[in-house]
Amino acid sequence: MVGLSGGIDSVVLLHALAALGHDNVSALHVHHGISPNADHWAAFCSDFAQRLALPFISIKVDVERASRDGLEAAARRARHAAFAAAQADWVVLAHHRDDQAETLLFNLLRGTGIAGAAAMRERSGKLLRPLLNVGRDEIARYAADHRLDWIDDESNSDLRHARNFLRHRILAPMTQRFPASAKNLAGAAARFAEAQDLLADLARLDLGETTGFPVTVAALQALAEPRARNVLRYLLAGQAVRIPSEARLREALRQMLTAGSDRHPALQLGEHRLVRRRGLIYLDPPGPSSASR
Repeated sequence: MVGLSGGIDSVVLLHALAALGHDNVSALHVHHGISPNADHWAAFCSDFAQRLALPFISIKVDVERASRDGLEAAARRARHAAFAAAQADWVVLAHHRDDQAETLLFNLLRGTGIAGAAAMRERSGKLLRPLLNVGRDEIARYAADHRLDWIDDESNSDLRHARNFLRHRILAPMTQRFPASAKNLAGAAARFAEAQDLLADLARLDLGETTGFPVTVAALQALAEPRARNVLRYLLAGQAVRIPSEARLREALRQMLTAGSDRHPALQLGEHRLVRRRGLIYLDPPGPSSASR
């Protein structure tokens, strides 16, 4: 199932897959309802899929307009929830090399670690991104060669959005001065991804037979601090807990490892709570029950 926004990237991806004759290809449009043109975009996508003789589905999502981390992030969460719920073996997205470079820069500027510097993966769960090594110029040439039409989201030129600012004011002039910028940044993201995979392997080695929470305090105390922190980061990621800042992660580890045996330190991590009890470190799930233990 191809995520079809109606923009040039997803239009080219769906057309290319249809042209290759892949069986069981369909299109999914996520209707955010943010733009006054949203209904028009959904109609365009439906018509395009129909012309390709492909099944089409449009899903309306509720976007949290007052989200603390911005409308862009809220729309992305809603979109990915729709992808996760899609009745398909694979959901194929049209992110390309320039998107990868943009994501790397965006994450670095937010103070990310290696996982964030790895940017987007070609495969993440059931999400596939086959165009990550394809540049925006190549996509434009394909669209021109096949005389494809697409729609332009007017919000893409709104510089109030951080990613748009990066794309138009940072990456565009950077590419004029250094033409291989996007390619090299995307290549760096791939190397960060390899490093992140190696750190995950190291965490599994350090954990031994332990595969998740709870983990013993003694096991982490036996490791050098960076390796213990790596284990904690790996375990949190395995539970889909948003990784805190490096300073907060260090403090969490310090509290868990140095508290006296009669103390039960607890640290709130989003909706979860990291707690030490009886020589073990637990991750309590969301809900009132964790507070009563």
